[in-house]
Amino acid sequence: ILKEKIQLSLRPEKEKKQEIHLSPLPLPTSQSKTTSSMVQPEQTPKVVNVVVDPQGQCVPELKPPLCASPSPFRMKPVGLQERRGSNVSLTLDMSSLGSVEPFVTVPTPREKVAMEYLQSAGRILTRQQLRDAVACSHLLQTEFMEIPMNFVDPKEIDIPSHGTKNRYKTILPNPLSRVYLKPKNPADSLSTYINANYIRGYGGKEKAFIATQGPMINTVNDFWQMVWQEDSPVIVMITKLKEKNEKCVLYWPEKRGIYGKVEVLVNSVQECKNYTIRQLTIKQGSQSRSVKHYWYTSWPDHKTPDSAQPLLQLMLDVEEDRVESPGRGPVIVHCSAGIGRTGCFIATAIGCQQLKEEGVVDALSIVCQLRVDRGGMVQTSEQYEFVHHALSLYESRLSAEAVQ
Repeated sequence: ILKEKIQLSLRPEKEKKQEIHLSPLPLPTSQSKTTSSMVQPEQTPKVVNVVVDPQGQCVPELKPPLCASPSPFRMKPVGLQERRGSNVSLTLDMSSLGSVEPFVTVPTPREKVAMEYLQSAGRILTRQQLRDAVACSHLLQTEFMEIPMNFVDPKEIDIPSHGTKNRYKTILPNPLSRVYLKPKNPADSLSTYINANYIRGYGGKEKAFIATQGPMINTVNDFWQMVWQEDSPVIVMITKLKEKNEKCVLYWPEKRGIYGKVEVLVNSVQECKNYTIRQLTIKQGSQSRSVKHYWYTSWPDHKTPDSAQPLLQLMLDVEEDRVESPGRGPVIVHCSAGIGRTGCFIATAIGCQQLKEEGVVDALSIVCQLRVDRGGMVQTSEQYEFVHHALSLYESRLSAEAVQ
């Protein structure tokens, strides 16, 4: 009994660190789609619209809110463990309801509220607003903390021993969009499993990308089976093999290798400034296909690059390859966990397409869409800022081209 009491008294202290408080908070937006609210506050808060003055200072400008329902989410900054996908507990802050005794449960489960937020939140930025947003990093951080992570509970994946195929035990593929491998024996559910998700692209295009973890020694054959099965023209790798710990195994040969039923041949290796390009031929039976492998190594571990230029160039090269491969499958993108740098790359690719087509961009909506497809995509507020920097850099390129 004493032991139990000690454990009980220690538990709140332990769990306190991982709480994410949800409370009514207006999005720092200038434009917004209607978001559903968990609770109606007594007073409609004002939305802060920020402008950048000539001296480069962020100046708040109070305006009436564009939507009556404020966001129900406010999250504390996350540490590395949460970033890696720990099972974060959510609690509800009912302080805005006045004195509510006793504590009552809200009518909608948190998962439903989170999903409604992910499916409806947005902030469309004009080109000028995008430049302003990049100058106000604290507002982007606040906006990022609002977005539910949407991590998967291991209980949602009903496959015995699937944990042996996950690089990080808390970063799992969302069941609704996960890639199913087609095995010889469909009864063997583990052989259908790979930690990978189909990701929608610009305009909600189905299966534009696949986001996956860095292959492990026991999942390399699965990885190449997926490349073949999905007919992917391009693989983008955004991690070193080792950064303190193993991040990914070397899953391609120097010249020729056989992985399960897929033979991989390396035809050429081209060293660019920030990434290496390998031209591959993959074969199965009498069929063969070409695949381009980009290995981007200049992204520092747990940080963001000093410049968005190399990532932007990589994204433009990959987009060119995609356009030149009509009728082929998704572009496969992976880092180590398959959510942070992978999320940045895909969010930037979608955002650049939106800027080019529409002249505006909605990075908030893009990241929300990514997280519906794979939990935790774009892992940190620094990465969220970095995406905006990359989009702003692309916008300035578009403007320069227009002038010419």
